[in-house]
Amino acid sequence: MAKLMIAEVYDALKEAGASEEKSRAAAEAIAGYENRFQAIERRLDHLSWQMNLVLAGIAFLLTGVGSLMLKALVLG
Repeated sequence: MAKLMIAEVYDALKEAGASEEKSRAAAEAIAGYENRFQAIERRLDHLSWQMNLVLAGIAFLLTGVGSLMLKALVLG
């Protein structure tokens, strides 16, 4: 499996004097964290979408209950 690496981090570390091995390892580690954060962000976006769907359902139900209560009071 090919490892991902952030080239800018690698280049900056090399320029700062770090060895190639350490620069590569650090750039790969940072890329791994970035991938994890992106995965978490996708899950949060999905949860947000589901929450909006649930809230829309609740609003629909409350509207129906409110209309039935109003009908009962007016025609009661």
